[in-house]
Amino acid sequence: MKFFKANKTRTFRVGGYSVAAAAIVLAIAVAMNVFAAALPSSVTQIDTTSNNLYSFSEETEKIADGLKKEVTIYWIVQAGEEDDTVEIILGRYSSLSDKIKVVKKDPDVSPTFLKKYDIDSAENNTLVVVCGDKYRYLSSDDIYEYDTTNYYSTGSYDVNFNGESAITSAINYVTSENTLKLYTLTGHGESELSTTFSDAVKDQNFDVEDLSLLSSESVPDDAAAVLIYAPESDISADEEKALKTYLSGGGNIFLLTNPPKDDKLTNLESLMSDYGVTAVSGIVVEGNQNYYAMGVAYDLLPTLGEHDITTPLSDGGYKVLLPVAQGLKVSDDLPDNVSVAPLLTSSDSSYSKAAGYNMTTTSKEDGDTAGPFDLAVAVTDSSDSEKQSNIVWVSSGYLLDDSADQQSSGGNEDFFINALSWMCDKEDAISIHAKSMSYNYLTISSAASSWLSILVVGVIPACYLAVGIVIWSRRKRR
Repeated sequence: MKFFKANKTRTFRVGGYSVAAAAIVLAIAVAMNVFAAALPSSVTQIDTTSNNLYSFSEETEKIADGLKKEVTIYWIVQAGEEDDTVEIILGRYSSLSDKIKVVKKDPDVSPTFLKKYDIDSAENNTLVVVCGDKYRYLSSDDIYEYDTTNYYSTGSYDVNFNGESAITSAINYVTSENTLKLYTLTGHGESELSTTFSDAVKDQNFDVEDLSLLSSESVPDDAAAVLIYAPESDISADEEKALKTYLSGGGNIFLLTNPPKDDKLTNLESLMSDYGVTAVSGIVVEGNQNYYAMGVAYDLLPTLGEHDITTPLSDGGYKVLLPVAQGLKVSDDLPDNVSVAPLLTSSDSSYSKAAGYNMTTTSKEDGDTAGPFDLAVAVTDSSDSEKQSNIVWVSSGYLLDDSADQQSSGGNEDFFINALSWMCDKEDAISIHAKSMSYNYLTISSAASSWLSILVVGVIPACYLAVGIVIWSRRKRR
């Protein structure tokens, strides 16, 4: 009887210890889950994607660290329709800074919310970034980019995630107190900025407005810069005078010209010759295939110079694609207080085809001018001791062509934005590239597939079975 009583007591004790241990383990598990839930997503969710889809650039981290105002990112989405990628990236933004707050808004639950921001309707997984009275709406097209370059040849297209660039630019916009004014000259058949480049300019906190010097006798005082984008005809003498006056007061001009077809840009080139830069007649052709793209000798891949504009491109391994460009020559005798830096340069094997658009061959002929040539230059005039004036002259309007920008993987856009920022002395330029969401699959032969099947289905299980039998037999002998 005593034996059974002692055994019962021992069993009760062991059972009590087991229950207590289980309770302690459960309490620890609950505490760890609560602690883990409180951690930011940057800690709990490791970015294992091959292209660092969920990792932020230094630009984003810098802007987040410097925030002094509260920013709210409203995530417009119906319950159950959340985009996993958007959810992860928003979680990481909220963990970057205590100034960033993410709030989910279901349009079914809050039907009048969008009207506060003049939005009639919004798709799921769109965003409204708000700071005080300023806001920016980010549509699906802002967050995802669709590259259809090879659609007609392959029947497929690539999807790129542009969420970081869009959100960071929006945060920078709504928190910035100063908005710069970029005027685009009109009245001479100038090209218009595409949506891609127009959005890129707005992301840098520029307001874009047309400027006609035919109806306005001078450049407005609030102009941070004037963009002259591939005019088909020349400016007038009065317009040249107005631009000279603007530059003499510390103005900035971004000039893009194409090789002239019929009308020469006499007055425009005269404006630039005052700064020691002149155009070479003809179209530049490369004799070295390492400096042109797609097998077309006048689709130039110029050498990047050493400058604040080009250094980020060189560091990132990016190129600029410049189709149909004209050569530029810099005088050896520059005016006082004027400096000119080459930004894009053709190779020693290049030459300018005197026939221009009428060329019948890209081979060098008699009358063609030997290179190298500058294809883009940065001019600085420090005659005004209070504020210097800056000019960037690019000898091809195709710099801002969407197709050329896609082929350069965004290098053209980066060059454009960097040049605007340099001219206007902006230190917070944002240049974040979209990240591909396409996946590379491993393709193997049928023979390799068969061997892998045998290895996985036969050899590995057999090895485990053999090891198990050995361990079992040894234990049985003991």
